[in-house]
Amino acid sequence: MASVVSSPPRTIRIGSRKSQLALVQTYWVKEQLQKSFPNITFEVHTMSTQGDKILDVALAKIGDKGLFTKELELGMLNGEIDFAVHSLKDLPTRLPDGLVLAAITTRENPADALVVHQKYKDRQIDTLPAGAVIGTSSLRRLAQLRHRFPQYTFKDVRGNLNTRLAKLDAGEFDALILAVAGLQRLGMGDRIHQILPPEVSLHAVGQGALGIECRAQDTELISLLQAIEHPETRDRCLAERAFLRELEGGCQVPIGVNTEVNNSELTITGLVASVDGQKLVKDTITGKTTEAEKLGTELALRLRHQGAQVILDEIFAQIQRG
Repeated sequence: MASVVSSPPRTIRIGSRKSQLALVQTYWVKEQLQKSFPNITFEVHTMSTQGDKILDVALAKIGDKGLFTKELELGMLNGEIDFAVHSLKDLPTRLPDGLVLAAITTRENPADALVVHQKYKDRQIDTLPAGAVIGTSSLRRLAQLRHRFPQYTFKDVRGNLNTRLAKLDAGEFDALILAVAGLQRLGMGDRIHQILPPEVSLHAVGQGALGIECRAQDTELISLLQAIEHPETRDRCLAERAFLRELEGGCQVPIGVNTEVNNSELTITGLVASVDGQKLVKDTITGKTTEAEKLGTELALRLRHQGAQVILDEIFAQIQRG
């Protein structure tokens, strides 16, 4: 009787951006998978994306179609890597043909954080002095804060987290608005001065969650990745992404969300604002978690009818004019 030769265990190549935060997130995913599948070899391969290379221009001015994901996606389609780990907020809601969002992992706090210069350690977002210079690279944050705090001055800030914090500490800014999740993942949670409540700043779609993207036909890998998916985070983020997809928004459009799950019910609040913060449309919808994407789409349609379409048309017209 002929002996059966078993094939060696598969080596799975994980794609990641080279930034410190991206690597922390990717190695966390690798560790979770390694615990579940100790016989499989997981290797991390790094790539630089367009968003990593252009650090002196505001994100909204260089477009957002795959700004932090395109090179990783090409790597998957070309067979250089098997899957990629993304900050879910960076992953476009429409993926290239042949790729799927295979899993969404447990979410860190998705809220925005106020980080202040030492001289304002006794202040909160609403008690900073008039004219205080606040740094943010996000139009979503900018629009909401301009709407609520027109007395402040807002400046764009780019670079990795350490670079931004160095600019703050050097006195270039009085405060920064950053993601709670990024600060916590990099062990800088002590820099969080105040976590902004949803009534001040609705967070970005997918903020705080990791999205794992892979080739659609790789069913073996998809089933492996399902082992580290977090169902509640998945439901919340699918609703958020459906909301954004229906509005055809990205980092060039101020769109914010907040989601909560209570038993089998999901509540999603969504917002569309003009960049100057003068116009703002906001509403909330609740339904079953099993209809997460339908809820997100329905909320987007509701906001369109309440005036969001006018805001979106103005923003897109401005983008086309350059």
